[in-house]
Amino acid sequence: MNAVVSTARATRDFLVEIGTEELPPKQLPALSQAFTDGIVAGLAAAGVKHGAVQPYAAPRRLAVLVKRVAERQPDQEIKRKGPPVQAAFDASGQPTRAATAFAESCGTTVAALGRVQEAKGEFLHYTGTKAGAATSTLLAAIVQGSLDRLPIAKRMRWGGGTAEFVRPVHWVVMLYGADVIPATVLDVRAGNATRGHRFMAPKELKLASPASYAKKLESAGKVVADFAARRERIRDGVVALAREHGVEAIVSAALLDEVTALVEWPVPIAGRFEERFLALPPEVLIATLQDHQRYFPTRQPADGRLSSLFVTVSNLESRDPSQVRAGNERVVRPRLSDAAFFWDADRRHSLASRREALKDVTFQAQLGSYFDKTERVKSLAKQVAPLAGADAVQAARAAELSKCDLLTGLVGEFPELQGTMGTYYARHDGEAADVASALAEQYLPRFAGDALPATGVGTALAIADKLDTIVGIFAIGQKPSGTKDPFALRRAALGVLRIVLEKRIDLDLPATIGAALTAVRADVERVAAGTAPAAGVTGTGTGTGTAEGATGKGTAKGAK
Repeated sequence: MNAVVSTARATRDFLVEIGTEELPPKQLPALSQAFTDGIVAGLAAAGVKHGAVQPYAAPRRLAVLVKRVAERQPDQEIKRKGPPVQAAFDASGQPTRAATAFAESCGTTVAALGRVQEAKGEFLHYTGTKAGAATSTLLAAIVQGSLDRLPIAKRMRWGGGTAEFVRPVHWVVMLYGADVIPATVLDVRAGNATRGHRFMAPKELKLASPASYAKKLESAGKVVADFAARRERIRDGVVALAREHGVEAIVSAALLDEVTALVEWPVPIAGRFEERFLALPPEVLIATLQDHQRYFPTRQPADGRLSSLFVTVSNLESRDPSQVRAGNERVVRPRLSDAAFFWDADRRHSLASRREALKDVTFQAQLGSYFDKTERVKSLAKQVAPLAGADAVQAARAAELSKCDLLTGLVGEFPELQGTMGTYYARHDGEAADVASALAEQYLPRFAGDALPATGVGTALAIADKLDTIVGIFAIGQKPSGTKDPFALRRAALGVLRIVLEKRIDLDLPATIGAALTAVRADVERVAAGTAPAAGVTGTGTGTGTAEGATGKGTAKGAK
């Protein structure tokens, strides 16, 4: 048993920076947090006291600054129990090998050992003090341990080395006060030189101390290393630039995080697309600008309608911003032109006319086609509809049309719009209002805290679709295991429970699951017997509560 008996008073700041090629933007916040947590945990395990901890994360770097790190571990009081006194001395009172070996292991003599009386008898005992190790000798192992535990799904190698990391590593900074920690991390020798912006300040920047890191990078390196500060700078810049043009920026938290992870020196630039594209559904415009181009859309403050102005964030200060603006406008034009083409083409055919083609799109190899799934969901939705205050005929119609938009050009190009586009097309086809709304509502709730279906038809369809997926995937033995849930079954189950509880639906869940299982088993047997309709293209749909794909996002692109 070891106990801390003294605390080192001398402290120094510690900085570690791992300089890499561009890191995966959507993983950057998690990598930064894990790296920081690992450093803090390593210091705690070593008993090294420290002050405030500041993480830094940018596209080409992960860094941690730890203030006031003690120069030594605390001295430790060592207490060890040795062999029984009876076995430690022979009949003449001379120490036995057991006693001398114990004394040697403690770095002392038998005569200097004490004795302790316990219930089981008297034992030799050693009490001493172990001087704490110098922190400088511990830091390299602490950093390496944190890197080893980072949540990296697939590590890569580069060059002729053996190191593995999420991206190739080009430089490492490890400064303890003004001193460089002599260590090799990920096949790179640590030093005191960081690097600035890839284009605007590519030369090495020598650091005099850890505390100078962020200011030096910003002033001389054109890099805002603090993720949170860079994020706020982007938000403020985008909002202000939009306001200058008389519109309001639509700032999605997810897009803001992604753009923050993509740029080191953010420079907002406004651009425009052609007014004719405003005739497209707003969700299509937002998907194009936000999800595909990483632009921030804007809207008119008076009525909330989308405007033709967007704001992009450049990663450098251009000598000719107009060229950057023109380039971004040129890139988005064909994307919007494609969307407009599909929007017009899709409406030439009704959703109902696409239903037969669902037989050629596989939902899951053992569970049959999307047509099979909609038939199962149709039967289940009719049972749930009265409990949800919905018309059973409308619920059945919504189930029939529920996956038809997977075969449209727009959903093939913009998978994230499935359901949403189904609603637009159903309204265009003259379907009942609740039937049309249900096509988007079937995927609700998509995440914790998301809205629930607003209509009774949408409620019945959402419950039926999710239960069919859960029951079907469990029936074929592909239930979630550990952290793997490729069909988003946990999310689907939570979605059903939220709908039933928050909407106070008196649903006999065991009986409903039983009905779903009966239909699933029939299809599984039919598919196994080879009597199901021939499957063609395999669909990969969204993981928003259904099992239409193992990737969590996508559609049956090949079916269009």
